[in-house]
Amino acid sequence: MGTVSPSDTWAYALRLPHDPRAARVARMTVRAALDGHGRHELMDDVELLTSELVTNAYRHTRGPCSLRLTALSDGRLRVGVWDSHPHIPAPFAEPPGGHTAPAPTGADGGRGLHLMREYAHSWGAWSLGDGLPGRGAGKLLWFEVGRP
Repeated sequence: MGTVSPSDTWAYALRLPHDPRAARVARMTVRAALDGHGRHELMDDVELLTSELVTNAYRHTRGPCSLRLTALSDGRLRVGVWDSHPHIPAPFAEPPGGHTAPAPTGADGGRGLHLMREYAHSWGAWSLGDGLPGRGAGKLLWFEVGRP
């Protein structure tokens, strides 16, 4: 009888309702997936950045969002968050080498790009268009961490 070794590539997808608890569920999912695949070294960074994207999806849309974790063959992990609003926020419209001013002290938001710069190796976004009324196609924001 042969031994089966787990694949280095895998993917998980999770649809999250428009609910203030969605970011917590996303963090728990990320933690379970990375723990199950022995990727502990990525856990804190991925958990933080995923929470940021899912929280923004909740705060700036009225619909559900989706989370997708994909382990790539070269050791990188790609995390994507889809939501129903087609607008790409300024931080994601800017390439990883760009520069923006820090968020003002005491501001409720504006730190997402700085977190991406600190913890992600790359990031980006795709607008998927307006879609149908009430069922917008939305956008996908993504980031990658891990061995390049």
